[in-house]
Amino acid sequence: MARKKRVPEAVAVPTNEPKEKVQYQDAFQSTVTRRVEDVGKTLEGKGKTVLYGIAAAAVLLVLVGIFYLWNRSSDAKAQAALGKAIETSQAYVTDSPVPAGSTIKTFKTEKERAEASVAEFQAVADKFGGEVGAKARYFAATNKLSLDRPAATAELENLAKTNDEVGTLSKFALAQVKAGDGKLDEAVTLYQQLDAAGDPVVAKDTIKLELAKLYEKQGKKDDAVNLYFGIAKAAAEAKDADGKPAQQTSAAREAKQKLEELAPEKAKELPEPALPDSPFGGGGNLPINLQ
Repeated sequence: MARKKRVPEAVAVPTNEPKEKVQYQDAFQSTVTRRVEDVGKTLEGKGKTVLYGIAAAAVLLVLVGIFYLWNRSSDAKAQAALGKAIETSQAYVTDSPVPAGSTIKTFKTEKERAEASVAEFQAVADKFGGEVGAKARYFAATNKLSLDRPAATAELENLAKTNDEVGTLSKFALAQVKAGDGKLDEAVTLYQQLDAAGDPVVAKDTIKLELAKLYEKQGKKDDAVNLYFGIAKAAAEAKDADGKPAQQTSAAREAKQKLEELAPEKAKELPEPALPDSPFGGGGNLPINLQ
């Protein structure tokens, strides 16, 4: 059986993780946000080849954490089956021989791994159905993107119709797929729907950042600038639960950088982020005489 990961009853974002002005309290949300931001930074500017695989890469990384947050509500057999399929989807791709006695699963090519993963996730979906089946279908669709993009896209479109975590992440992945395919208007619509959602699984800053990037590509500079400014301003003014300046997320930092590139004068309107309290006291101001 896949080993469960203990998830604390998180009400506040952990102190060692970036914090948002609006704190989404779901541990699922914070995990998704961190992983999506990391993937976005890694793949940014790598060209159309990478864009075609961005949804698969992002979702595969994101859902490794999601499984451990969801599995508490699934029965043991379903957990074990889904966990085994996830392990397959994350297996190493290498031509090197596995050391004698090793139980590590490897594949020689990305294609072989994707094919094996899709088969295992589909088997889980067929056997268990329900909530576990929905998760498995989502995994199957994201792994299938590199094998049969049209079929995988159709499955994501179907999953995106539901009003749950799977539906939200399917819509987010679908937006990335549409953007990668050059269907910017469709991608914009999907991101706008996610942004309008009351309690999104993916943090609003992440959604707004992706939307702003598409506005840039569409030549809508003012719209992009406004979004970048809003993200950066909110981050600069954000406070944590103790009323101290909140750490900025990578999305907020990137938004500020984009703003400075597109509209330097507008960037000057951003409030200066408050400095953390100094260990010497004085609300962040160092003492003048240190001799």
